[in-house]
Amino acid sequence: MKYIIIGLGNFGASLAEKLTEMGNEVIGVDVNMSKVETIKNKITHAVNLDSTDISAVSSLPLKDTDVVIVGIGEDLGANIMTTALMKQLHVKRLISRAVSSLQEMVLEAMGVDEIIHPEEETAERWSKKLNLHGVVDSFEVNWEFSIVEATIPKEYDGKTLQEIGLKRNYDIIVLSTIKITHEKNQLGAERNVSNVQGVASAETVLYQGDIMVLYGHNKNIKKLLEDLKR
Repeated sequence: MKYIIIGLGNFGASLAEKLTEMGNEVIGVDVNMSKVETIKNKITHAVNLDSTDISAVSSLPLKDTDVVIVGIGEDLGANIMTTALMKQLHVKRLISRAVSSLQEMVLEAMGVDEIIHPEEETAERWSKKLNLHGVVDSFEVNWEFSIVEATIPKEYDGKTLQEIGLKRNYDIIVLSTIKITHEKNQLGAERNVSNVQGVASAETVLYQGDIMVLYGHNKNIKKLLEDLKR
């Protein structure tokens, strides 16, 4: 996978390094040259430019990039401007950082695919989420086991947990399911709302597009997600 991370503060730099360690191509971008110098030997490429300047960002390989992440946090105006430019340039997948509820509403109104809340979410969780197909969120219990939220695929739609046999086939437990509904925020932009369905049982029915909360060994979860991707 190829990523561009704009904003190399604590969160952006940490995420860039972790994604690089996972074998991805990562381009880090920042207007501050000292941040670029600090990280340039730890990721694939590091670029010093003003991300609010359309002529400058147009030089980046946006069309060949799978995910663009706007990690700017300290400058609200630069975050909004950069995000708007990425939307204008039609990047494949856009993720932007929000540090306030108002900023989050503005980003939602702009149609941003996903929003990061670094104060609540770690770079470790986001690196797993971005690197594994179908992962919505994850929490590392220890270095071997994780709890992962994964999107329910089409092939599981309408089937019970007993029928799909995740425990039997992958030694993975489904702790719960989460139904995704939609509502509008104060600016009229639609947003997803998560509704936890309680503790799952063998009779729990899965529906495409909802979320299943998995618990198991990291290698087993990775194998399941890779099998579902095929």
